[in-house]
Amino acid sequence: MREGPDARIQAVVQNWAPRMIAQGVDYNDFVRTTAAIRRWEDWLDAWVRTGDVHAELAREAEGRARWVTAGEAWVRAALCYHFAKFVWTVDPQRYRETTVRSVEALRAAHRHLDPIARRLEVPFEGKTLFANLRKPPGVVRPPVVLLIPGLDSTKEEFFHWENTFLSRGMATVSVDGPGQGETGFHTHIRPDYEVAVRAVLDHLSAAELDLDLDRVGAVGVSLGGYYAPRAAAFEPRIRAVAAIGGPYNFGAAWDRLPVLTRETFRFHVGAADEAEAREKALQLDLRPVLPRLQQPLLVVFGQQDALFPWQDAQRVAHEAPRGEFVLYPEGNHVCNNIPYKYRPLVADWMAERLRSAKGGE
Repeated sequence: MREGPDARIQAVVQNWAPRMIAQGVDYNDFVRTTAAIRRWEDWLDAWVRTGDVHAELAREAEGRARWVTAGEAWVRAALCYHFAKFVWTVDPQRYRETTVRSVEALRAAHRHLDPIARRLEVPFEGKTLFANLRKPPGVVRPPVVLLIPGLDSTKEEFFHWENTFLSRGMATVSVDGPGQGETGFHTHIRPDYEVAVRAVLDHLSAAELDLDLDRVGAVGVSLGGYYAPRAAAFEPRIRAVAAIGGPYNFGAAWDRLPVLTRETFRFHVGAADEAEAREKALQLDLRPVLPRLQQPLLVVFGQQDALFPWQDAQRVAHEAPRGEFVLYPEGNHVCNNIPYKYRPLVADWMAERLRSAKGGE
């Protein structure tokens, strides 16, 4: 009798399937790829093979000068490579190699689908922080929205998320901050995420990129729902902020988190063991900073979230002086099972707040 998949694979399918599909992984790819995996150790290789299918389709399309087809295939490849390693920390070298493949695939997609997209290499404490800038076509000096990933997401996951803002006339800067994506090759997670946001905004100011930096917003998902409000509390250049599926105190939810999430946090925070990881997780705490957050804050949460209690999200909105709270009763973590509800809501809310910010119409 054939053995079923191990518990870690089951946990990924249960917890992250809606997210993967919402971000652009083809449903049929998801079913075929996950159905064939029995050991967690084989997860990365299986998804790399699926990514390679799309990379080959992209190259074939390039050979026939079918640029849109090629670009769309490269986006799918980038997502497959990203999700191959997003919570897979079995082999750090393979993790790094697959991250690079995801980065390169998305850059190829940009060349075909959004040739004005720009890779940012931001000086950061003697190292480099990486981000992707995209601008809405035909818009002069657009407002800017910083898109901040969570624990296991990166800028390579955000192509379709970015389009939600671009279609409403806002530029996007998707950031790999400390402990995230390729910036995480030489940094670890830290509670003071505002230092990364400050570096990005300083870089944008110096680069003269035809952006309206009097109208800057920040949106964070999952752990990014801690990072974005935290950054806004210390960075007045952010005029409005949204947190989707974020924690009040990450460490306080430690025992609720999936094992793979705890392992991934330990990896990205550089902790020697789980006890140290938990201690560092407790430092990711919005309580001390919410009273100083003077910008409008939108908190979006799903009542069926299995990682963080919805009451904590309500607390974030209540303790911020200008907080608003939207709770979807049917929503899961980051409301990825209802992206057609939360994404337009957040983008419209942000567009309206930035329109009325200093420098707006």
